[in-house]
Amino acid sequence: MTAIKHALQRDIFTPNDERLLSIVNVCKAGKKKKNCFLCATVSTERPVQVNVVKVKKSDKGDFYKRQIAWPLRDLTVVDAKDANKENPDFDLHFDKVYKWVASSVVEKNSFISCIWKLNQRYLRKKIDFANVSSQLLEELPKVAEESIPSGESQIVVGGDEESVDEYQELNAREEQDIEIMMEGCEYAISNAEAFAEKLSRELQVLDGANIQSIMASEKQVNILMQLLDEALKEVDEIEQKLSSYEEMLQSVKDQMDQISQSNHLIQLSNTNNKKLLEEIEFLVNHMDLSKGHIKALEDGDLSSSRGIEACTNASEALLHCMNISLRPGHEMLHAVKKQQTSFSHYKEHFARRLASHLNNVFVHQGHDQSSTLAQHSVELTLPKHHPFHRDLLQYAKLMEWLKNTDREKYEGLIRNYVDYISKLYEREIRDFFEVAKTKMSCTTKEGKKFATLPRKETAVKQETESLHGSVGKLTGSTSSLNILSVQGSGSRRSQSSSLLDMGNMSASDLDVADRTKFDKIFEQVLSELEPLCLAEQDFISKFFKLQQQLNVGTSPGELEETDGLVSSRPLMSGPEKQPSASSEKEIVRQMMIKIFRTIEPELNVLIAFGDKIDSFNSLYMLVKMSYHVWTAENVDPASFLSTTLGNVLVTVKRNFDKCISSQIKQMEEVKISKKSKVGILPFVSGFEEFAELAESIFRNAERRGDLDKAYIKLIRAVSANVEKVANESQKTPRDVVMMENFHHIFATLSRLKISCLEAERKEAKQKYTDHLQSYVIYSLGQPLDKLNQFFEGIEARVAQGVREEEVSYQLAYNKQELRKVIKEYPGKEVKKGLDNLYKKVDKHLCEEENLLQVVWHSMQDEFIRQYKHFEGLIARCYPGSGVTMEFTIQDILEYFSSIAQSH
Repeated sequence: MTAIKHALQRDIFTPNDERLLSIVNVCKAGKKKKNCFLCATVSTERPVQVNVVKVKKSDKGDFYKRQIAWPLRDLTVVDAKDANKENPDFDLHFDKVYKWVASSVVEKNSFISCIWKLNQRYLRKKIDFANVSSQLLEELPKVAEESIPSGESQIVVGGDEESVDEYQELNAREEQDIEIMMEGCEYAISNAEAFAEKLSRELQVLDGANIQSIMASEKQVNILMQLLDEALKEVDEIEQKLSSYEEMLQSVKDQMDQISQSNHLIQLSNTNNKKLLEEIEFLVNHMDLSKGHIKALEDGDLSSSRGIEACTNASEALLHCMNISLRPGHEMLHAVKKQQTSFSHYKEHFARRLASHLNNVFVHQGHDQSSTLAQHSVELTLPKHHPFHRDLLQYAKLMEWLKNTDREKYEGLIRNYVDYISKLYEREIRDFFEVAKTKMSCTTKEGKKFATLPRKETAVKQETESLHGSVGKLTGSTSSLNILSVQGSGSRRSQSSSLLDMGNMSASDLDVADRTKFDKIFEQVLSELEPLCLAEQDFISKFFKLQQQLNVGTSPGELEETDGLVSSRPLMSGPEKQPSASSEKEIVRQMMIKIFRTIEPELNVLIAFGDKIDSFNSLYMLVKMSYHVWTAENVDPASFLSTTLGNVLVTVKRNFDKCISSQIKQMEEVKISKKSKVGILPFVSGFEEFAELAESIFRNAERRGDLDKAYIKLIRAVSANVEKVANESQKTPRDVVMMENFHHIFATLSRLKISCLEAERKEAKQKYTDHLQSYVIYSLGQPLDKLNQFFEGIEARVAQGVREEEVSYQLAYNKQELRKVIKEYPGKEVKKGLDNLYKKVDKHLCEEENLLQVVWHSMQDEFIRQYKHFEGLIARCYPGSGVTMEFTIQDILEYFSSIAQSH
């Protein structure tokens, strides 16, 4: 180990101006045995730098290389693992924990001891030595000397540490002086003892000279002592003068203290007088009510604008005086108590006067408003309450004052207002709805006179213009509404509005006109109700000073219902506490519910009445109601108007669903005549008219989810019942019924371009094409029946394995049989058969769909395809026979063309 230490000192640390103090051979814990050395070093230059260096032997040679160095100041913990047992493991905590295993416990203890000494000597921050015996740290050098060889012990621990303690580096000047002194003595190097003896003799000579010099200066010392005695006398005199001065200053200080105390008392008195004046001014300025305000509170005129303004100013001044924040001790003053008693008297007296006057205003205004109902009994309009609201809004500030000062009277006024105004609105709304129902009834009676008018193609356009002229963008979906309990109409639909009758009604003009008038009346009803409710709600909020904005923070349990209203009285412990915004919003909602309690029942009755007149009126009502619900929700989703219209919209939606279900039921119950051809089924034409009507109503609707669902239900029912009728048809072939009706459905959907029915449109086209092809193939088998059977037999033989060129050797299919069959179908016979086929097809098809030429052209194409197929079979199975059909493709085209033109 000594040789290794010398080698490390020479090769690694000396070039870096460092001295190696201790070394330990270690390897990393838990890994393969790759040994390295941990070295404790100090720098030879000042300030001294102490490091722990990891040195590793190179793999390619015997030299050592410096791998990593940690400053000793970064070391925080030295963990020896066990203080009682010998254990080679130890940890060093730098920026992270390094775990080591020493080659021997002695080396480990020696290294830890060296670290401990360096820490004690050079570092201010002490390192934590964990699991290291304190006895080991103190006695380790002696133990090490006994257990380690003497030379190694001196090198590793003792000698180096003592050298560190005794070594003191010479500066440049000292080195220069020593060199000069050694140059003056020839034997300074060769005979060090003689040189040291010479230096000792010179030192003794210098000491003697110093003593003689001190003894020679005794006279000067005596003179100096004499001077010091004189100086002490002068100091005593000065001290006596200073004492006399101090006594004089003390008397002046006492006089100044007396003056200062007198000034402090004067200043304190002035301060107290100022504070007293401030308190008196505060009470006079904030608790003094002018005589004018007192007169207004006691006898002010509450019926004129000037008197209302004076009472408002007086009430605000009174409220300010009552709510002033008194300072500590003010409430104990007799004058303050008397003034507060007067304020309470004024408040109670004025509150009684104000409540009584407003109650009288409510009663008189209710009677005056009811006298104007007669002029609105004929027109479909509601009386305007704007003048009434305008007159009452003059008292808004007084209501706010009453709300802040006397909650009981304030809530009593709310109840009285609701009682009076609800009766007035009930009469007005009932009369209004009676007028609406009368106008709807008159519309129906007038329409019956013109039930025989011819049908007009522009009826739907007129209806559309009237609908979209009154309302802008409409919405038609109620999918987001919650299911609410509403009064159901429960009325039977008129049978004149079914899909079966829509297809062949003679009074379509009547229906369009009636529905347009009904739509206008229903829109007028909603347009009158909506501003009425909004104006009343706005007035209530402004007049009774109730918050419009909802603030979160009020639990439902804080509200108490009183006579249909919500009262927050349990929350009130005095005029200083006010209800939360959510509580006041609920008060407004409850007031609106009681005031307009007749709107929802009357709307439900009107909807049932309109549905009874014509079940398709539910489409108009659905669109109109959806639009008004959407408008109300944009203003306030939780308002009375939004909630009420939402409830009514659920009823309209249910009526619409019942209307669709009724149409589907009527489709399922349809019966066809067994003696006449089917043609276009009435419910197919009815669906076309329903779709045109619905599209005209929902054209600009943004939310049409309900209509799309109804479309899907209806088109599926139409398709299913078309197939049902086609299967039951006896006069008309099934393919013809399916072809004509699905062609009509396809044409309708293509024209209207209903996006939700795109899949059904493609399905209708596919069914139409399939049944057209099936009908053509089935019909073409009859004109060339024997020829078809002959070639089908040939194809059967080929399918059984007979080669095509060998078919002519079959007895039943030789050339003679082929010629015999071909001769049975000369050109005249073919044309005659096609002519009969045309007549038969003409009997099967209906005129309204106009598919005869389409079918005839498809038959032409199919006939030519069969002809080419027969020619190909003859060429393959009878090669070189020279046998051909007795007519050509050109002949076929002429036959089909001449037959079509002749009919």
